[in-house]
Amino acid sequence: MSNGNRWAIGLALLVACNAQQPSPATAPQPTPQQLEIQRLSIEDRQKMMDLLHITSLRLGPTSRPEVQPGRLGLVNYDESKANPYPALPDPLTLKNGKKVTSAKMWWEQRRPEIVEDFDREVYGRMPKVTPKVKWNVTSTSRETNGGVAIITKQIIGHVDNSSYPEVNVDIQLTLSTPANAGAPVPVIMEFGGGVPLGGRAGFQPSPGPTWQQQVLAHGWGYAQLVPGSIQADNGAGLTKGIIGLVNKGQPRSVDDWGALRAWGWGASRALDYFQTDKAVDAERVGLEGHSRFGKAAITAMAYDQRFAIVFVSSSGEGGAKLHRRNWGEQVENVAAPNEYHWMAPNFLKYSGPLHVNDLPVDSHELVALCAPRPVFLSAGATEGDGWVDAKGTFLAGVGAGPVYKLLGKKDLGTSVFPAIESGLMDGDISFRQHSGGHTPAPNWATFLTFAQRYFNKGAPPVPSAAQ
Repeated sequence: MSNGNRWAIGLALLVACNAQQPSPATAPQPTPQQLEIQRLSIEDRQKMMDLLHITSLRLGPTSRPEVQPGRLGLVNYDESKANPYPALPDPLTLKNGKKVTSAKMWWEQRRPEIVEDFDREVYGRMPKVTPKVKWNVTSTSRETNGGVAIITKQIIGHVDNSSYPEVNVDIQLTLSTPANAGAPVPVIMEFGGGVPLGGRAGFQPSPGPTWQQQVLAHGWGYAQLVPGSIQADNGAGLTKGIIGLVNKGQPRSVDDWGALRAWGWGASRALDYFQTDKAVDAERVGLEGHSRFGKAAITAMAYDQRFAIVFVSSSGEGGAKLHRRNWGEQVENVAAPNEYHWMAPNFLKYSGPLHVNDLPVDSHELVALCAPRPVFLSAGATEGDGWVDAKGTFLAGVGAGPVYKLLGKKDLGTSVFPAIESGLMDGDISFRQHSGGHTPAPNWATFLTFAQRYFNKGAPPVPSAAQ
């Protein structure tokens, strides 16, 4: 395939990936910088395909009605067609066929098997040794938010690049805690830095208190981590960022980590910082992420057992949604030039010579890796958020239930998909589908009530600045 054809396909895939979002009558034309990122991403993906001896990849489904040669067809939102592979890998059966019957077997035998499969085939291996991060508070200010007095710190984590000075990585982190707190407080950290995902057209902020104000009302603090300061959200940046730094500017190997693991690594380094900040109760730090950052949040939670709780919003394929579900976004979509960089290069195989049912793991086992800690799975209505597959996310929670029960925790309590707006919140795995679109906003209050059960069980809110 010529570079020109690959470029055209990449641009078409970029448009198709975002087709589930409202678009203006005349779509904006890509800038020269965006075109260069697309070109470099396509070239890098082709290098990975060559390493894997893959000659072609299937194109994922789309919501655009025009005929597109080679594409799987229109996206499926028909439940009768959604489960071509209903049998999921058993999280409590060892590869030798032996059943896991104790917590000891889970921790020492089965969990490492699942981690190895995700490392090799899905998210990629994080290097055994990564550079140290030196954190520096660059500014401290006293502010108010929603009537609550807060102290906000702008923090930079400089990653040691002495091994390869050509790449510089400075992690951007903001931390806000109640000014009048008498003790270290829990903190909820968001991936994304508070910027609407991709600046998509049609984004409207929700009325009422912001998520930050809702967090403060519980007496907690909030933090915002900028993923792009850790690793760029495109394939062109894979020779830079933390991945490029550890690889000394060279392309990845087929089982190297992708952006999701890199963002999770950055979140873990932020948690390292929180352990040194006297305003933060580092044993009660939760994660939240939406859409691609929902994928990052569940990945970070699965791999770093120090995080206390996670709010996984509309994470879709590559996140908490079951891979084996034919609903919304598919494995083939994530293999496109604008998304493949999230994953290990090996993940491309499942859109080429292999199929989704060949994956040795599925996303219920990713949720299971979070056990026994609490997980809140979230999505919006099919109209506006169908791409992320709310039911596939719910079923991943169901599939993780046996692991939670083995470890003495409560599962979802049912395998029956609940009605919209009726959350399943009694277990340590929880789920709620809201009636809004592609946004976490309607589920923040539900999540914070869920988190309160684990954090402070109704501690009074901090005094406002006016008190």
